[in-house]
Amino acid sequence: MTSRYLAAGLLAALWSATAMAAAQTPVAPAVDGFTYVRSLGGIDEYRLNANGLTVLLVHDGSAPVVTFNVTYLVGSRNEVTGTTGATHLLEHLMFKGSEHYNDADGNSLKQYLEGVGGNYNATTSLDRTNYYATTGRDALEGYVRVEADRMRNLLLRESDRQSEMTVVRNEFERGKNDPDNVLVEEVRAAAYQALPYHHPTIGWRSDIEHVPIEKLRAFYDAFYWPNNATITVAGDFDTVRLLGWIKQYYGVFTASPHAIPPMYTEEPEQSGERRVVVKRPGELGTVVIAHKVPVGRDPDQAPLAVLDAILSDGKSARLYRELVDKGLALAAGSGVNMSHDLSLHMMYATLAPDAKQEEVEKALWSSLRMIQEKGVNAEELARVKNQVQAQQAYKRDGTAGVVSEINEFIAMGDWTLYVRFPQMVQQVNAADVQRVARQYFSEDTSTTGWFVPTRAGAAP
Repeated sequence: MTSRYLAAGLLAALWSATAMAAAQTPVAPAVDGFTYVRSLGGIDEYRLNANGLTVLLVHDGSAPVVTFNVTYLVGSRNEVTGTTGATHLLEHLMFKGSEHYNDADGNSLKQYLEGVGGNYNATTSLDRTNYYATTGRDALEGYVRVEADRMRNLLLRESDRQSEMTVVRNEFERGKNDPDNVLVEEVRAAAYQALPYHHPTIGWRSDIEHVPIEKLRAFYDAFYWPNNATITVAGDFDTVRLLGWIKQYYGVFTASPHAIPPMYTEEPEQSGERRVVVKRPGELGTVVIAHKVPVGRDPDQAPLAVLDAILSDGKSARLYRELVDKGLALAAGSGVNMSHDLSLHMMYATLAPDAKQEEVEKALWSSLRMIQEKGVNAEELARVKNQVQAQQAYKRDGTAGVVSEINEFIAMGDWTLYVRFPQMVQQVNAADVQRVARQYFSEDTSTTGWFVPTRAGAAP
């Protein structure tokens, strides 16, 4: 066994031991104003009685720092034509000041966090938006106070919309300069017909430029409420004191006066293969083969993760041997974007200079069909389980990494998968891998995309 695999196995074992130790910590304390919900894998869940706000606490006393993250269950899946990109644009506007904390008063969120040396940002995705900061533990209360104010007291001025619109439009244009990004957007748009995942998260340019501030205000008023949010805190903190601050600063808000708007659209079954071709200046061609697979909470995501590791993790992976070693591709991979609704699985390859899309597409399918027909062997199954566990451990290194990972499982609809998913991976067997390979991947349910460079001398 190579040192790389020994390291992966050791790291996985350490992660498992840490999780087991965390699971044996004492029962979380009762705190006035909160309902204690449950503890799992070292994570304590509470519910703020005043408004339904969910709080997840992860203790880590290894350093005097804390990461505080707020996840709102709103993303591009909640947008429609005319407001595509609204979630992302609103994310930008959330940094333009709130009623009590803004640049004019010299106490804005960025001024506070930069003053205490905090690291902060926000991200938007298909199913969620999150805002976070990592600070010293002594600066935590101040951040909670400022962060809470923008949940319901955002200024949302037209002048800010105009300035941030240009920033977002520039970001949109940079994305359009990347042919692989364009290809993935077009494959996604073709794969999803009904689900809002059809739209790019950043939105369509015309919506970015023209969405009225009134629609952004309505969007904010529909989704930015305590009962549509989860706070995750990881680091060195006192539970009773922290929950007291959360109650003080977030408890002043009511739950949403109306039900959070549901997204009830379902994707119809696909009845034949779909294809897109992107032609534009570029250096190297690309092939992407996409399939819709179950929601991120589905148990089959574990064998799918193992399948993808067998296909694409390391130089011993199937796709590397079949495409890179044989000179067809410079890189190849496979993975699932696990989502709240139907997820999207993609196999991809970046073509070697003299390779053709046809032969690379054929090689991608050949690698997958070999697993469908002959399955996988015990040696590679054991190897990739260690790799998947090691990757999980690396991603969970440090308080920011922990809350980032929990954030994604919150978006899928079940934070407990943060604890349970690595365990589910360890239970996967060879038959599971072959079954999901057969069940979810056929030509009739595929969406294939080619990027064909149009530089002089390239293939037409």
